[in-house]
Amino acid sequence: MLKQSLARRKPGRPGDPAGPAGSVTSEPQSVRRLLILVSLAFLALFLVLPLLAVFIEALRGGWSLYRAAFDDPDARAAIGLTLTVAAIAVPLNLVFGIAAAWAVAKFQFRGKSLLITLIDLPFSVSPVVAGLVFILVFGAQGVIGPWLKAHGIQVVFALPGIVLATVFVTFPFIARELIPLMQDQGTGDEEAALTLGASGLRTFLTVTLPNVRWALLYGVLLCNARAMGEFGAVAVVSGHIRGLTNTMPLHVEILYNEYNLQGAFAIASALALLALVTLAVKSFLEWRFAGSIASAAGK
Repeated sequence: MLKQSLARRKPGRPGDPAGPAGSVTSEPQSVRRLLILVSLAFLALFLVLPLLAVFIEALRGGWSLYRAAFDDPDARAAIGLTLTVAAIAVPLNLVFGIAAAWAVAKFQFRGKSLLITLIDLPFSVSPVVAGLVFILVFGAQGVIGPWLKAHGIQVVFALPGIVLATVFVTFPFIARELIPLMQDQGTGDEEAALTLGASGLRTFLTVTLPNVRWALLYGVLLCNARAMGEFGAVAVVSGHIRGLTNTMPLHVEILYNEYNLQGAFAIASALALLALVTLAVKSFLEWRFAGSIASAAGK
């Protein structure tokens, strides 16, 4: 009787017309088309149209005005500062992300849950609040601000403060890409390498890193995109010093507030283009090395 009951309750195969009406794989064709249409409409309204609007407005005055927006010394300073901050913050987060993921995935220790919570903290804390925290710590009236001032060290309203704020808001990206993959792979490969006489460093370089290289690359791409586009935390710690501490997002805000819409949309289009390039590189790697990615994830 039990076998007969289970047989009657066993769902049909996907696409089987005899399958249960409530199966998620046997919905009517009209429902599937409606879901696809809603998804495409949502993407068009909230993603494609805004991006098109940015590029259209940036080129509305012609190519000469578009190019002139980048000839402005303040714009060039903002671009240079943005690239400099990303060039510092991403490698720092690369080191932290690998170390944190290695610790979480490969070891058991007291406080592991707390470490995972701290890694996720920037996802739940407003970037503006994060910037205020750095002001309270490193500002002139902050906890260690007077000591820094006495030794001629300036953190806030300077490059170090911008880097610190950027590192804070971007450090989960690499770690969060690596942790699930490292946990799924376990420690078998590393233990085998150590048994064969490999040192810890050699095991890390020849076994661990190759196994997670694609997740690591994705994390770096996402971290870099967020670092160049960060606004909230950087706006608080930068001081908005034009030509000195303004990154590209802050420069866009200044131009927009000054009703220089052509320049604002021109710089914004550069940021959008960087984001699209990041997405294109990620998609290309997924397509080109799909087999390698799947085999690495299945280890």
